[in-house]
Amino acid sequence: MVLDNKTSADTLSDTTSVEGEAKAKRSRVSGIDRALQVIDYLYETGAPAGAYAIAKAVKAPLSTVYVIIDDLVDKNMLARNADGTLWLGARLYHYGLAYARSLDFMSVATHEMHDLCREAGETVQVCGRDAEHMLVLAMADGPSHFQVASRVGTRVPLNWTASGRLLVGHMAEAERIDLFKRGARISPTGRATIDPAELARAAKVAFDERLSIQAGESDYSVACIASPIVDNRGDCVATISIVLPEQKAFADKAGYADRVKESAARIEKVMGWRNH
Repeated sequence: MVLDNKTSADTLSDTTSVEGEAKAKRSRVSGIDRALQVIDYLYETGAPAGAYAIAKAVKAPLSTVYVIIDDLVDKNMLARNADGTLWLGARLYHYGLAYARSLDFMSVATHEMHDLCREAGETVQVCGRDAEHMLVLAMADGPSHFQVASRVGTRVPLNWTASGRLLVGHMAEAERIDLFKRGARISPTGRATIDPAELARAAKVAFDERLSIQAGESDYSVACIASPIVDNRGDCVATISIVLPEQKAFADKAGYADRVKESAARIEKVMGWRNH
């Protein structure tokens, strides 16, 4: 096939552009890798070090390491001591604290989840929020043959679930309304409310009462009884809920409600978020 001059030029231009983008991407990855090498070196040695020692250890040009170090210091990822040596910065410490809190919380919540599952004899879930969706973080299956459609990793619109409303109950009213405007969807059963103002009001009431009950809104004949897990700032960071057949839920609604609220309170106490 014969190409005219314009086609050849366009093809060459496209090829050059793609190669340039690929090269830029490789460069960015290399920069990230170098930054991680610097941080890893300090972490593994457990002591501050100078730029020359770091460059020698990670086998990188000294000029490159200087640029990376300056950038990391500017972003508080590294701290420069009075003698010029470098050490891990405050930002990494804060990241570590956040990660540790997350691990501690899930450990405590999962332990309580299994206790509640044994006590109630029903499926129990721990759920969190992912933007306009509720996300199942952990789950303990009950001993019965009752099957729950949502599993760990399942994401559903907040307005479909009891947990979904609780997860935004601590927010300001305008935030709640805006969030439901963006994310409310018609549920498979058609029974879930989609009106943002109504959902915002219901979320606040449920949060204040530390209890939310949903039946048949996302799945036919399935009920969910949930309670918020609230941190020391007053934010609902997750929920713990009992998922069971609708008929059973209303046969002993008060009993299930008390159990799930007590479980949420125990998690808060263990985490140091509740003093009473």
